[in-house]
Amino acid sequence: MLITMKEMLEIAQKNNFAVPAFNAGTGQLLTAMMESAQEKQAPVIMAIHPDELKFLRDSFISSVIYEANHTKIPIVIHLDHGGTYEQCIHAIQLGFTSVMIDGSQLPFGENITLTKKVVDAAHSVGVSVEGELGTIGQTGNSIEGGTTKIIYTNPADVTPFVVKTGVDSLAVAIGTAHGIYPKEFIPKLKLDLLSEIRNIVDIPLVLHGGSSNANDEIAESVKRGICKINISSDIKFSFMKGIEKYLQQNGFEREPNVIYPSCIRMCRDTIEEKMILFNDVDKVKCFKL
Repeated sequence: MLITMKEMLEIAQKNNFAVPAFNAGTGQLLTAMMESAQEKQAPVIMAIHPDELKFLRDSFISSVIYEANHTKIPIVIHLDHGGTYEQCIHAIQLGFTSVMIDGSQLPFGENITLTKKVVDAAHSVGVSVEGELGTIGQTGNSIEGGTTKIIYTNPADVTPFVVKTGVDSLAVAIGTAHGIYPKEFIPKLKLDLLSEIRNIVDIPLVLHGGSSNANDEIAESVKRGICKINISSDIKFSFMKGIEKYLQQNGFEREPNVIYPSCIRMCRDTIEEKMILFNDVDKVKCFKL
């Protein structure tokens, strides 16, 4: 069941869970996501970054739409970190039900102008929009990018941004980074900042860079109002470790359909761990099917 992210996150917020947004970097990751969502009766957001879309090609979205239209699991197709107005419009034309416009590295006024432009276009055709305030860090090993220095969301900016842009959800910067954290680095989320922002606005809040963070902090962020958590690196890591394990144990194999099932299973293990952590399991019952 293909729905917008506005519909998805309003229900998540009302029922105190967060929906995972998994980046589908390959068709096998999509398969893992759909199988786990069906088995766990868990709503899910399939996210694609513009660079991933370029690699997968536009035709991939037709497969995603087919999958969504042939399941009773609520599904959102979301553009992750759209960097330009044109990228967002292209995604809307392909059938995405949600887009993110990331103007977080622009001056505040320019971020508002760009975000509002996307909102006006997207809302005219019933597509949801996610904006971002503050910047997500980066570990140097993620397609989603980020900055070397995290700029935390300024609570004073939140209300003006939401009111002037009309965004449906807001990605906040509270100390996460894209990618897998180095062993010597231990992230610490500013949960008090999250609570402060939650008390300022009532639209759904989004946490980017959800991979490799401490489970207790992630669970607490859901309790404090996070309704969507982006996971990319963790599921890709599991899938690729599955390939590595298969080849080490069995040697060279030319047939993808022989190699990939065990890799999909390893990816699913990670996906389902996140679904449990986000309180997303068995939440299909919250939606009117």
